[in-house]
Amino acid sequence: MAQKPSIPKGTRDFSPSELAKRNYIFDTIKKQFELFGFQPIETPSFENSETLLGKYGDEGDRLIFKILNSGDFISKVDDVTYSSKKSSSIAPKITEKALRYDLTVPFARYVVMHQNDLDFPFKRYQIQPVWRADRPQKGRFREFYQCDADIVGANSLLQETELVQLYDTVFSELGLKGTTIKINNRKILSGIAEVIGAKNLLVEFTVALDKLDKIGEEKVKEEMLSKGISEQAIAKASPLFSMKGSAQDQLGQLKTLLSNSEVGLEGLKELNEIITMVDEIGLKTATLQLDVTLARGLNYYTGAIFEVAAPEGVKMGSIGGGGRYDDLTGIFGLKDISGVGISFGLDRIYLVLEELALFPESIDQSLQVLCLNFGEKEGLEALKLVSNLRKHGVKADLYPSAVKVQKQFKYADKRQVPFVILLGDKEMENGQFVIKNMKTGGQTILPLDVDLMDTSIWTF
Repeated sequence: MAQKPSIPKGTRDFSPSELAKRNYIFDTIKKQFELFGFQPIETPSFENSETLLGKYGDEGDRLIFKILNSGDFISKVDDVTYSSKKSSSIAPKITEKALRYDLTVPFARYVVMHQNDLDFPFKRYQIQPVWRADRPQKGRFREFYQCDADIVGANSLLQETELVQLYDTVFSELGLKGTTIKINNRKILSGIAEVIGAKNLLVEFTVALDKLDKIGEEKVKEEMLSKGISEQAIAKASPLFSMKGSAQDQLGQLKTLLSNSEVGLEGLKELNEIITMVDEIGLKTATLQLDVTLARGLNYYTGAIFEVAAPEGVKMGSIGGGGRYDDLTGIFGLKDISGVGISFGLDRIYLVLEELALFPESIDQSLQVLCLNFGEKEGLEALKLVSNLRKHGVKADLYPSAVKVQKQFKYADKRQVPFVILLGDKEMENGQFVIKNMKTGGQTILPLDVDLMDTSIWTF
């Protein structure tokens, strides 16, 4: 007996209904990307390992899927290296490529390679899958799509403001009201690390702090201690864990805490400008909220950072995130190119829309009209009718074989087809056909030469 097939953990098959819903989200996001002036690009699903490794911190590097070299790759490993059993020593000899971890680093590589062909500032959007060797759980997969929008080549804070607007507009279009766009600034975090005496442990500090909403204050403190951050430093940083009030109240508290940090005060100034501009412009349905514990554990962020939380009551991780990176292209040799970008978490957005029943009812309607098949001659005449409908943009189909009518109606019902056309020998003799409304059960008889685009014939 053949073994039942399976797919890798963290990956999924998608049904026609699921794809229709995913495409609805894609189309909504893409429409707004283009309205905001972003241009599309695509990059390969895998990159050279050196392009990706070392760009996401130690934790990120561990989650990168590496691709084994083709051929007899193990023969190129010498006995000493092989016997060491150290993956860090063996890996460079057996793998030279890896699946992309995100779209931002490949985008930086793209900008460097094509810099002479681009007009700066360059606004790009990219909708493609990425892969991470993460532990699968609700809303977290090993293969998933990212929908990114980035602006490179200018450092105006108007761009951060525009990206907040973009988030708000997309989620409003999707009917997802009550989202919270959290904002912070990595310069503020750098300043805090400086004033508490943990300047050399900035990465460890931010990675731990970023987990506050997931593991709680005590676990974060434990992790900081385990990473070499002293109890005195953690005590000085403790006001962060309970900072409350309006954005201006929190900025005031931070100004006191960061009074001796030049970089921290610079971050405060940038954050205040963005918040002020967003308040001036206004948002449709989202709320902009200062979150001083927001860190986003990726090393390339240098300024404002964003994270979007689903509406209250929906148990879901962030559904979007991003930030400013002042010199991401510098890792590939192109210095002083500032950029800022955001990403939409398609799969989590899907789960949220599903939970809140926000998908349009008509989204599963993949077929608007089905012609029943009564035989070879009748089927050919029905196909002409179907072809005419298709020319006018109607989703129409002909049942492929002349099986029992009851079976054909059952098929139409399962496909949720609103209208069924009957064209048998009797109808052909009279130069007519019958339209049946599957919802009301009503029927109407029409001549074969009727104008099928006359909307009145579909309203019975």
